[in-house]
Amino acid sequence: MSLFQRTFHRLRPTASRFAAQRVRGLDEFFETPTSIPTTEITAGRAWDAADLRKKDFEDLHKLWYVLLKERNMLATQKGEAERLKVDFLHQDRVVKVKKSMARIKGVLTERQIAYDEAVKELEKRREVEEKAQLEAFNSTFKPAAAAAPAKAQSAPAAASPSAAPAPAAKQ
Repeated sequence: MSLFQRTFHRLRPTASRFAAQRVRGLDEFFETPTSIPTTEITAGRAWDAADLRKKDFEDLHKLWYVLLKERNMLATQKGEAERLKVDFLHQDRVVKVKKSMARIKGVLTERQIAYDEAVKELEKRREVEEKAQLEAFNSTFKPAAAAAPAKAQSAPAAASPSAAPAPAAKQ
């Protein structure tokens, strides 16, 4: 055995190291090595809307895809059960997943409505502020602006050629 092998023998791949590795491919659609579990697997409750409201958008996004994978896995198992003409034992899990997904949609819809209302309120406030600023600006310069047109109207009348007498022609 070389020095390298003696030093790094722990780095050799073993089955126990890769046992916890994620399953990829079509195997993700099955919980057990057989196509349909023969015993009922207990599952927790569906997610409540109150619990989902506490989650941020990123967590809801991740949870949505976990539930989507679960729903697809259960649909695959249900199809296999129908194909093999055996009972599908996990109909309650399908209901829990669908309820949870519907509640996520509801929470996201609530957030979107609240966001839209906040944007409308902000736009109204900006319009009121702009109107107040415009009125303040106009009230500050209105007396000077009102006096200037009066002077402008009197000056052109005196300087206009039609109002002034024509000079007498010299012979």
